[in-house]
Amino acid sequence: MADLKQLMDNEVFMAFSSYATIVLMKMMFMSTATAFQRLTNKIFANPEDCATFGKGENAKKYLRTDEKVERVRRAHLNDIENIVPFLGIGLLYSLSGPDLSTALLHFRIFVGARIYHTIAYLTPLPQPNRALAFFGGFGVTLSMAYRLLKSRLYL
Repeated sequence: MADLKQLMDNEVFMAFSSYATIVLMKMMFMSTATAFQRLTNKIFANPEDCATFGKGENAKKYLRTDEKVERVRRAHLNDIENIVPFLGIGLLYSLSGPDLSTALLHFRIFVGARIYHTIAYLTPLPQPNRALAFFGGFGVTLSMAYRLLKSRLYL
């Protein structure tokens, strides 16, 4: 089994760790962006969250949905659906001994696609901008999975 020093010397693993950190921080930003939209627009999903702005029937007017909040929330959910598989497959891929330049290409395209997807979602840019960004990142994850299955795993 590889010790920590060997892992830290693995350039592909360290590159993966760097890009994984970037997309995880981006995903964390999306949760704060959702909270910011909720607080700014006084729109909440849970009754107990409304208590700060009113009591009883007065608080109920803050218990609603809003397109701005929902758009940020949906972008965050899309991140979760795509970043989690990237983390799992990317970790296995990075430990399978791929070429550094190929791995960097995979990681950079994924991160760029996720950032562009968020911009396209929140701006909002017309389709197919968001769809192309989604499929770009999804394709990268599939490519890593295919390479991993083809070269290293037993089927």
